Amino acid sequence: MASPPEPPAAVGTLPPPPSHRVPIWPVVAVVLGALVLLVGLALTAGGGALVWAHATQRDADGFYTTPTERLETTTYAITSDAVDLGREGEDWPLDLGDLATVRLSARSTSDGAVFVGIGREQDVEAYLASVAHAEIARLDFDPFRVEYDYRRGDQAPAAPTAQDFWAASASGEGRQTLDWEPSGGRWMAVVMNADGARSVSVDVAAGAEVPWLLGLGIGLLVAGALGLLVGGVLLVVGVVGLARAQHLDLGAPAPVEGRPVRLEGDLDEPLSRWLWLVKWILLIPHLLVLLVLWLAFAVVTVVAFFAVLFTASYPRALFDFNVGVLRWTWRVTYYGYSALGTDRYPPFTLGPAPDYPARLEIDRPERLSRGLVLVKWWLLAIPHYLVLALIWGGAAASSDVELAASVGLVGLLVLFAAVALLFTGRYPRGMFDLVVGLNRWGYRVVAYVTLLRDDYPPFRLDQGGSEPAPPRPPPPGDDRGAAEEPVATAGV
Repeated sequence: MASPPEPPAAVGTLPPPPSHRVPIWPVVAVVLGALVLLVGLALTAGGGALVWAHATQRDADGFYTTPTERLETTTYAITSDAVDLGREGEDWPLDLGDLATVRLSARSTSDGAVFVGIGREQDVEAYLASVAHAEIARLDFDPFRVEYDYRRGDQAPAAPTAQDFWAASASGEGRQTLDWEPSGGRWMAVVMNADGARSVSVDVAAGAEVPWLLGLGIGLLVAGALGLLVGGVLLVVGVVGLARAQHLDLGAPAPVEGRPVRLEGDLDEPLSRWLWLVKWILLIPHLLVLLVLWLAFAVVTVVAFFAVLFTASYPRALFDFNVGVLRWTWRVTYYGYSALGTDRYPPFTLGPAPDYPARLEIDRPERLSRGLVLVKWWLLAIPHYLVLALIWGGAAASSDVELAASVGLVGLLVLFAAVALLFTGRYPRGMFDLVVGLNRWGYRVVAYVTLLRDDYPPFRLDQGGSEPAPPRPPPPGDDRGAAEEPVATAGV
């Protein structure tokens, strides 16, 4: 028996709304990828530093050596603080002597005989118990500075060369050097005149031979490279998943001819007189998220570089994600200290927010130049980098403008606007238009150097919160207008 037909849907009934549940796996992949990438960067930096030190910081004998510095005292001896290497006779997985060899060298400034030795703490303290001596309490090398704790005594010491408790020692005229393989216990280094006389003045250097340091550096480099690879893959996979998630709605409005990069900001008056004083605190959650997003942005840009180089196309998901990061950044900085244009808290989204006062859209090109991708982000962008150094800070023309150059023109203008808000409650309109225009210039350059567009950014300051209308085409037969058209429409 056939089942009865279902009743027809009521007129005007809407389909159920699409699910807006956020898929968890892209978020986990992005966060985990960022953490692994940060660990990989740290391991790579550490391994690179160790390999560099092995190649450049050792002397001819393979020792890492401190600069030679002068130690002086009017007492009988100079001693180091005690160094604890564990209990004597304690079982170590490795022999400390196999891990490093310590070298101390000293030369008397009076050309007399010098003594340098290393002994156990209890033996050295017993030897100098009633002898005035100076113990090094603090030692800095850049710049060199030494502080002593002076120990009183009323007796002259016996000659140090006559003592038999030294684990390693050297004495004589000229530069004297001792090598010592460490072992468990508490140890002290001592520098004296070889005859035990008062007033010690010596030039001293310390060093260590660490044969396993190169292997550790190479191991860290390999682990760091693996971390960078795994973290990069996780980031890209998570980014693609986020970009394809329906709830992000990363699609941009229809392209506008002649304006592929469109940055806008509405002055959201009235603005609070004092809120700008604490916005840096309110923005901390956004800044933490943006730290991860910009790390992903950098990895995605590298991946896009090779995609454009081999396919002449910027993958849609990667393009949408990077544009989303720029949107998020513009909203946060517009609320914050790149504009102070609104007191409305920025939304946590990569997608468009048409009702928010700060908006950014970038049209995705169907094809990009394979050749330009090799040079536009560094060589061709040099003139704009110089301009942006003045707009956003980082360059100084002279000592008189060092502060202004380090803050940048945008920073100074926003500071002036903040002061105006504090005392008048108004944001000067002309200053706002200039601030947004400067930010618009910067984001056009960012879109170019991060490979999102091939259009060369114009050297033009389009002021105002709204994106200027595209230039009109010249009338037919107007040669002058035709000649000027490329200038008006050049770039982004």
